Amino acid sequence: MAKLSGKTAIITGATSGIGKATALLFADEGAALVLTGRRADLGKAVEAECRQKGVRCVFVEADHTKMEDCQRVVDAAVAEFGRIDILFNNAGIVTSGTADSTPEQVWQDTLNINVTAVWHMCKLVIPVMKRQGKGVIVNNGSDWSVVAGTNAFPYIASKGAVGMMTKAMALDYAREGIRVNAVCPGDTLVERWLEKGYFESSNPVSVEEAMMESSAYLPMGRFGKPEEIASAVLFLASDDSSFVTGHLLLVDGGNTAR
Repeated sequence: MAKLSGKTAIITGATSGIGKATALLFADEGAALVLTGRRADLGKAVEAECRQKGVRCVFVEADHTKMEDCQRVVDAAVAEFGRIDILFNNAGIVTSGTADSTPEQVWQDTLNINVTAVWHMCKLVIPVMKRQGKGVIVNNGSDWSVVAGTNAFPYIASKGAVGMMTKAMALDYAREGIRVNAVCPGDTLVERWLEKGYFESSNPVSVEEAMMESSAYLPMGRFGKPEEIASAVLFLASDDSSFVTGHLLLVDGGNTAR
């Protein structure tokens, strides 16, 4: 029996990386899907892949920093499927810098996308789940939701906020049948690692250098795969974790065990 058969899931930032891997896995597990992203061409391609697996799927182009875009996504889900069982808040950005070197715009962009956008979607989806009497929210945190690192001040601040938002919502809605958890990936080999110019900081390094350094310091000696993170999201979204709420599930190759 497919673990998500009969359920509807919204996945934000589903055009690549962890979001895309989760969409494809959820489709394999029978979920009807509403996928979002800011790249319509990529979104339509993922939508087509999911439909080929035999599930209903719609893509909605959206910028989740805008409440009106979030409302369109939720309205589309309810109109198309009549319910929302799962919300995976995956959309986000990675930024670098220290407290004194971070530009104001980078700070604002990081909080808007990584924190405010999560709140926007939860604010709109929770009333739907309350009417249903149940639902599951999975937020995409980070291993830096629970520990800090260097030269990533705005990102760490935002992911720390996601961790505490997750715990607060879990407590607020536990008696209403809504579970709220976060998956907290460590370094994961997604498309952005391979994009030229991704490592923009006061001390830029090449992609090759960054990948070598990261794989060297991780206890398991390698990056995670998007599919491995997606499997953790599936656990949190499914009834396999029916007695789990307010939890930050670290999927980081042992990085935070030290």
